[in-house]
Amino acid sequence: MNAATSTANPTAAAAASGAVQREREAFYGRADTQHLAPLWTRLRSLVPEAPTPVGVAHRWAYADVRPYVLESAAHISAREAERRVMILENPGLKGSSQITNSLYAGLQLIMPGEVAPAHRHTQSALRFIVEGSGAYTAVDGEKTTMQPGDFVITPSWTFHHHGHEGSGPMVWLDGLDIPLVGFFNATFREDHPRDEAELTRPEGDALARYGSGLLPVGYRSASLNSPVFNYPYARTREALHALTRAGAPDPHLGHLMRYVNPLDGGWAMPTMATTIRLLSAGSATLPYRSSDSAIFIVVEGRGEMRVGEQRFALTPHDVVVVPGWMAYTLHAADDLVLFSYSDRVAQEKLGFFREQRG
Repeated sequence: MNAATSTANPTAAAAASGAVQREREAFYGRADTQHLAPLWTRLRSLVPEAPTPVGVAHRWAYADVRPYVLESAAHISAREAERRVMILENPGLKGSSQITNSLYAGLQLIMPGEVAPAHRHTQSALRFIVEGSGAYTAVDGEKTTMQPGDFVITPSWTFHHHGHEGSGPMVWLDGLDIPLVGFFNATFREDHPRDEAELTRPEGDALARYGSGLLPVGYRSASLNSPVFNYPYARTREALHALTRAGAPDPHLGHLMRYVNPLDGGWAMPTMATTIRLLSAGSATLPYRSSDSAIFIVVEGRGEMRVGEQRFALTPHDVVVVPGWMAYTLHAADDLVLFSYSDRVAQEKLGFFREQRG
């Protein structure tokens, strides 16, 4: 049937089109018996023009969630729980234990005198310390005492345990690449025979060896992680504020710095990109979006994050998630410091990462 006939007889054209569609559906049905499917019916959804954000932007106000984190100690011990954590689950990914499509987040509590038993797993983990003092983590034979604002790395397949030798509750944000590792079906774990793994190096050894602009001569590392596993906030804060005296901030990102591996200048972790930024009081950023999904935690200061029509007040220790390819702006009432982690480093290595300014 040619175009002229179709125009002259629309009823006949519709009937012919319906017949074609029925033939196709019958073909698809027969193909399905062999577990085959036509790509042309799914191509646009499989390869869209731009990413569709997975999950939703959401804020966990620390003042609201902290009581639940603390109450968990009344219900279960750190030893029984193994890791006493309240998961920060994205409301758009209910039941998944995920904060984004590729990352996990939770708030972990340890009380004085407790030990969270030693284990190891293929997932990489980070800790960002929220409140308290006197708790420690021991990673691959070295213990480090943690303070609020510290960023601590637990590399893949390293034995680690946590303990608390001080007073009062200790809370930190756990970030792991659990969904990413699960996608590859590469999850393994092993429990240590003792609650506390053996310590083989003095406290502060890693920072002294690798975190002072110096490296032992001849040192070679087989790990993809930074050999520095505790980045103290005291040093980080000093570096951030020094930036404000050295020049103007990025108009879309503020004074943004990334945690690096001192061996090669790359990201500190192989699957999770960790950054920290400062916005001076009264400043605001221009719209920015990127393909990585990001989790932010307020270290100090107050302000607001705007994601589309949503406005999230930012106060100390609040956590906000922004799915990939959602634009956001930041507005600082006080000097505002934000720690964040995302899957950017994995995307960069695979050549996927994109960003858009404005």
